[in-house]
Amino acid sequence: MRSKKILLLGSTGSIGKNTCNCVRRFREEFQVAGLAAGNNLQLLKSQIDEFNPGCCYIADPEKAKTLKYDYKNRVKVFDSLEEMVEETEFDILLNALVGAAGFRSTVRALQRNKRVALANKESLVIGGDLINSLIKSGNGSLIPVDSEHSAILQCLNGEQAGAVESIILTASGGPFREVPSDLFHSITKEDALNHPTWQMGNKITIDSSTLMNKGFEVIEAHHLFALPYSKLKVCIHPQSIIHSLVEFHDGAVMAQLGLPDMELPIQYAFTFPQRLPIKGKRLSLAEIGNLEFFEPDMGKFPCLRHCIEAGEAGGTAPAVLNAANEVAVELFLGGKIAFTDIAQLVEWALRNHKVVDADSIETIELADTETRQRILNDYKVKVCKL
Repeated sequence: MRSKKILLLGSTGSIGKNTCNCVRRFREEFQVAGLAAGNNLQLLKSQIDEFNPGCCYIADPEKAKTLKYDYKNRVKVFDSLEEMVEETEFDILLNALVGAAGFRSTVRALQRNKRVALANKESLVIGGDLINSLIKSGNGSLIPVDSEHSAILQCLNGEQAGAVESIILTASGGPFREVPSDLFHSITKEDALNHPTWQMGNKITIDSSTLMNKGFEVIEAHHLFALPYSKLKVCIHPQSIIHSLVEFHDGAVMAQLGLPDMELPIQYAFTFPQRLPIKGKRLSLAEIGNLEFFEPDMGKFPCLRHCIEAGEAGGTAPAVLNAANEVAVELFLGGKIAFTDIAQLVEWALRNHKVVDADSIETIELADTETRQRILNDYKVKVCKL
């Protein structure tokens, strides 16, 4: 049987490196068709040398020149991600890009009738309606890579969609679950990047600390599993062993459990609905001992509430939510705003946007661009009035 060709976007990040492990594990099953990275030239070159892809991309133009020189006549170096997705021959796109930059790649791959293993949550957050319309029209398929959505997919495999009562997304609660809210103003970048259970990139780690990431996952679940927001719940589970649960209308609740490790959901997205073995440490409930569960505090973590409200508003509201959050996280990591300003900035952006239907790439990207510009032009003047 022919091996599956993987086009890996975000190859030098956490998800990308775990994806490379999956390919190493099953060389006869998978091969790398192309690699795309942000600016980690050294690691990208190492991956090119190991996996011998036909093409690559790096966001930094000067580093792209280096790649073109070093790999001339061996590897095609694309100047844009969109061209890479449109012109490369592949079976599965693993989209592990960070932020709205991954949206067009998801759309283009679906338009080419490809399977998308989606780790770029922003694709569904900002363009879920458009993506679902493509899939319903027979364009490609979407398999989630997020551990929570992969868990739900596994719980639903073989079940009737009409039997689902609710979906329960678990969240670790991040590093500040037990920190009093009146101390949030003094939280530093280093504090927020110290996640208790997962090793991730800076952006998603900050999003986890504000629970914005969990709010994004609620919006994703709405689009992936066609459930109203009233049937999507969040439960704080600090041990991160139960990755999500599905409640059925007969009262049964199914859960997927596992150690905090992204290789399983990545590999499952490649092989769905089949499974391939993974060697390594196994979950021992006796070792874990206790599993805890708590209701999320929406007052303490308003970003979760903002996500649900933006999702219910629909249209371009989630695109504005995402754009504002991307800017806010960048400002926080740069030391320009406080931790508590992240939620305030997002709320301000949502209040200052008129929602329209998100029925095209252009409309979604315009909402994104205008939001970023509005924040840079106006937010600092108005922040003290919030």
